[in-house]
Amino acid sequence: MNNNIKALKSGVWYTLSYVLVRGISYLTIPIFTRILTKQSYGIYNNYTSLLAILTILVTLNLSSTMVCAKYDYADTFDSYIFSVLLLSFMSVAGWTVFFNIFWEYLEPFFGIERQHLNIMMLYLLFSPAVDLFQARERFCFAYKKNALISIIVSVCSLIFPLIFSLILENKLTAVILGMAVGTIFLGGALFLFFAHRKKRIYLSSWKYALQIGLPYIPHSLSLIVLHSTDRLMITFFCGTEKTALYGLAYNCGLIMMLLLTACNMAYSPWLAEKLANEEYDQIRLFSFKYIDVFACCSLAVMLIAPEILWIMGGRSYMEAVYVMPPVMLGCVCQFLYTMFVNVEQCKKKTVGMAFASVSAALLNLILNYVFIPRFGYTAAAYTTLAGYLWLLVIHMVLVARLGYAGVYSYKKVLLTVVLGFAASGICAFLYSHTIVRYLVLVSYVSVLTVMFGRKIKCKKNFLSDLLKSE
Repeated sequence: MNNNIKALKSGVWYTLSYVLVRGISYLTIPIFTRILTKQSYGIYNNYTSLLAILTILVTLNLSSTMVCAKYDYADTFDSYIFSVLLLSFMSVAGWTVFFNIFWEYLEPFFGIERQHLNIMMLYLLFSPAVDLFQARERFCFAYKKNALISIIVSVCSLIFPLIFSLILENKLTAVILGMAVGTIFLGGALFLFFAHRKKRIYLSSWKYALQIGLPYIPHSLSLIVLHSTDRLMITFFCGTEKTALYGLAYNCGLIMMLLLTACNMAYSPWLAEKLANEEYDQIRLFSFKYIDVFACCSLAVMLIAPEILWIMGGRSYMEAVYVMPPVMLGCVCQFLYTMFVNVEQCKKKTVGMAFASVSAALLNLILNYVFIPRFGYTAAAYTTLAGYLWLLVIHMVLVARLGYAGVYSYKKVLLTVVLGFAASGICAFLYSHTIVRYLVLVSYVSVLTVMFGRKIKCKKNFLSDLLKSE
């Protein structure tokens, strides 16, 4: 079986399993909104925002080095993984001691209890083992174990919060502990798996990983800041109940992030191979289909946003529905710039990525500070969208400067953004005209079905060309 077929097969299965798993995890949203009060759910959103930030900072984001390490450490890949896993473990342990020593000063800034912080840090000790194992399987085009791990973690994240909420009086603690315990035990087991397989620890791999990973930290951290600090600032300016409204709408709008993340996990190894072989025409041809599918799915989710919000949170959260169009458009922009980031990452050009992300995060913070007090929590969705647009422009410029402007169609990318703005405005208008929205939705689905039927033969020919042996 040639590498194209293996890549496609593993990519399809990984995408399906990831969407299934994340779909299961989305079941926690309507559960949590009913277990927790609005105030507790707002605090939980702050907790998840802090977790996203600390995941990048304290674990050193070493999983970002796997794209390059798979080739540079091809003969000692497991030893490399265990070496960087130890480095991550020591970093988290050091930060845990630091946080607890200075907790008196950090507690007002973090906005969570000490016990919740320590649960988070225990989770961060072992979650890198899960991430690195899944990255290992993905780059070896082995999808079965990868899918199994994802399913185990997801099911545990659904079941344990329910069990602990029946046992513990503090429902917020029950949810936080329940979400972490499955990953803690599984990560511990995988840590022992790598310890058993490794032949030696390469200290030189620490330098290698840090040289690639450290410049990537500002990039990843800034992205987290870009879509996490808005909730912290909404809490500061508007209160935890408004954070709950925004947080739920934002999470619902990020349904398309399931597809984005799943597709990118499958797409990035394929892209790395095509770039290495200088098969730019295949990348460009595939990108047209790739963009169209994501854009069409995003529009469909925009059209049913009120129903998604009602299912996830109930009637009391419906006022937040107008947060979803800019969030969905932000997802489209994020999808587009991620395609360019993949090129930069494959070429180990992470410094420009860091500049782009830091500048976008700063822009977002400034806009949040200006507009949230004036226009309320809804403004945060538009400021985040502005940050993603800025990132898209910067990464398009960076890839062009690297000499890879021909890999993607810039005209196609810009046209997608323009049409996305028009579609999001129309959808927001239709939210107050339910019958018309349903008619538009039925017509839209019908048109897509007809188009798919007419082009299915063409797509089969495209895939056949893509998979043929060299």
